[in-house]
Amino acid sequence: MPDPHASAKFFDALPKGFKNNFLLTRALTHRSYLNENRSVLEDNERLEFLGDSILGYVAAEWLYNNFPEKKEGVLTKLRSALVHTQQLANFARKINLGSALLLGRGEDQAGGRDRSAILCDAFEALIAAIYLDTDIDTVKEFLYPFFEEEIHSILANHSEEDVKSLLQEWAQAQGFPSPVYLLTGVFGPDHEKVFTVKVLINDEEIAEGIGGSKQLAEKSAAAAAILKIGLKEK
Repeated sequence: MPDPHASAKFFDALPKGFKNNFLLTRALTHRSYLNENRSVLEDNERLEFLGDSILGYVAAEWLYNNFPEKKEGVLTKLRSALVHTQQLANFARKINLGSALLLGRGEDQAGGRDRSAILCDAFEALIAAIYLDTDIDTVKEFLYPFFEEEIHSILANHSEEDVKSLLQEWAQAQGFPSPVYLLTGVFGPDHEKVFTVKVLINDEEIAEGIGGSKQLAEKSAAAAAILKIGLKEK
């Protein structure tokens, strides 16, 4: 069940002009809760769809205005770094969003309140709810502090770069074939799969990664490999 003390931080973080409790409740409703509460008509997936597009637009505009010297390709990578699953989940954690989620009992007991895929989806849904109840300027005021806090770390660590491409370039520079990604496991229920992937270079296992999709698990493995071989510091 939601922790009322932890969730107080979440409600305090919301824009003052955001008053629509119906939209807020829907943004916080995971499909597992819908499955156990038939009186609830809709989960947050439709809001998530809208929020994803709003986040992409707001991030693109913010980057365009704040980095006039950056080329289109770099801006695209920076936008991806700002709005990818793990980053949005981290934004959600900063405001204790997980504490306010409406989850099914099984999902709650399995640690769903801190699961990155769930937090990311709920954050996207929350952005859509804020937009529908207020306006795009309110959304920008809400998101800009997150972007401003994170962008320096992204630039310092080159997080906008495609980790799989970096790893491939390194392998080729060493005279090795391209990295090979092996799917080693798929766990969890159909609606919340977790994938594990190992990355091999020159037939040697380098690192392992996990993610909510095979592609995300491969990126996680590549990122771990990059750290292990010293291409990037923690």
